[in-house]
Amino acid sequence: MIRQLALFALALPLALHAQLLSDADALDQMRYDVKYLASDRLEGREAGTPGEKLAADYIAAKFGNVGLMPYGDQASYLQAFTFQSEPTLGAVNTLQLGRRQLKVGEQWYPLAFSASGPVRGKILKLDYGIVAPELKRSDYPDSADFKDRIVAFSVSSPDGIHPHSKYLAYHDLQARAEKAAAHGAAAVLFFNDDPTAPTPEPKLSAKAKPIGIPVIFLKGELYEQLVIDNNPCVINVEILREEKTAYNVVGMIDNGAPNVVVIGAHLDHLGYGDEGSLHRGEPAIHNGADDNASGVAVMLQLARDLAEYDHTRANDYLIIAFSGEEKGLYGSNYWTKNPTVPISEINYMINLDMVGRLDSTGAIGINGVGTSPTWDEVNRILVGNLKVKTTNSGIGPSDHTSFYLQGVPAIHFFTGTHADYHKPTDDEDKINYPGMLRVTRFIESLVATLNDDGKLAFTKTEEVNTENTPRFKVTLGVVPDYLYDGKGMRIDGLTEGKPAANAGLKVGDVVVKLGAVEVNDMMGYMKALGQFNKGDTATIKVLRGGKEMDAQVTF
Repeated sequence: MIRQLALFALALPLALHAQLLSDADALDQMRYDVKYLASDRLEGREAGTPGEKLAADYIAAKFGNVGLMPYGDQASYLQAFTFQSEPTLGAVNTLQLGRRQLKVGEQWYPLAFSASGPVRGKILKLDYGIVAPELKRSDYPDSADFKDRIVAFSVSSPDGIHPHSKYLAYHDLQARAEKAAAHGAAAVLFFNDDPTAPTPEPKLSAKAKPIGIPVIFLKGELYEQLVIDNNPCVINVEILREEKTAYNVVGMIDNGAPNVVVIGAHLDHLGYGDEGSLHRGEPAIHNGADDNASGVAVMLQLARDLAEYDHTRANDYLIIAFSGEEKGLYGSNYWTKNPTVPISEINYMINLDMVGRLDSTGAIGINGVGTSPTWDEVNRILVGNLKVKTTNSGIGPSDHTSFYLQGVPAIHFFTGTHADYHKPTDDEDKINYPGMLRVTRFIESLVATLNDDGKLAFTKTEEVNTENTPRFKVTLGVVPDYLYDGKGMRIDGLTEGKPAANAGLKVGDVVVKLGAVEVNDMMGYMKALGQFNKGDTATIKVLRGGKEMDAQVTF
């Protein structure tokens, strides 16, 4: 394989090739980087943890070895930012209705958007808490005094919870709770008196912001006895929302050029699970070798090479390892809002996220090529012998999105999802290092080719119309193969205990029909899911080894 990679390198421009590290040395460097970043010592590199800081310090030391100029805070490589960690319940969470004291977790729980604090008052039962003037409905009596009242709502609606409900726009519980707070209610208590309506999730999330008053859900059928007008109620909610600090790592190859190329990769992963994990079982370290130690390793190799090339001096190069990507692009969002180089000077951005599992076909996804007409060049690069599949949208689940939203042409390199995605099994021994080198050489050739094009023009891309994106309340429990370009939705990973796995589906199956809905692509798959509620059973048709087979899935 090494001999084959050397042949790929011959296709590089001669001035570039003359100063390359040998393939063997580059492979050794990347292997060393991934082994450290994906080791148990870093405990999964979750943003805001000691393991993430070890990763940031390691990358900063590598930047220093290469000779990059520090471009973080206060002439250092590190750029600190703060974020809200995943909330947890505190020690004091109590609910008393009348003379009945109820146990948190077993009989009630606060909702994710609940505020903390003690409340004492009396119950005021107001049907569903819906105000829909166009439907001539208001559940709030004009004469009611809401001071010191805990308003109680059913989680259902006047015609139930289903996709065809005429109250569909009013199903959201947080919006209903906010309406109650605006009326002056002291707290909101939800209950479920509709067996077809889903109960709200008990899980807290940093993505949910507290609305200002406590909001709780009463489990089971206790509402029949206890949710009665004027029944005394005492609520004490304590949700701990800790602020944590994470670190981007920023270094510059300063060639004195007028424009800057950003090359980035996220350094964080899921720690012992975090909310993005697909693992079902006891907490376990998610080492994230592919996601995204692989991207960081390729980024570091590009930094080593670009620091030496004469042929790439038409731009400066800002090398950034972002943290907090797994939590919602926190680090890249922070950097683009607090840039250490003016956004107006950025030529383009290359994002590396999951580039460690190049398969035998050499298939690689390059997302965001619609952000500049010049990205057509990716289809003409022959180095690495890669089979390129492109998508146009500048919006995607990785850090290039933050730059696109600032008007920067940005693309994302990606070798595909797999069965180990967001699981503890994404380990170093499964990394394809020769494949990573092929990706590295491809990018180096692309950068050299773009040097003659000046500053790239930015174009907005057509995004999926989120208003037309179907709403759905169930999951199949699969990781789709986003590089699959045939008919249907190819399964690239399964989550244990979820409907697909329970139905006997396998990695590699291609879903072509779900219920009565034909599945031609990802949008068809989403539309199909939108037809079902929890507890529904449906026939799913898949292609396995070219042959059709049916299975029964229960959501």
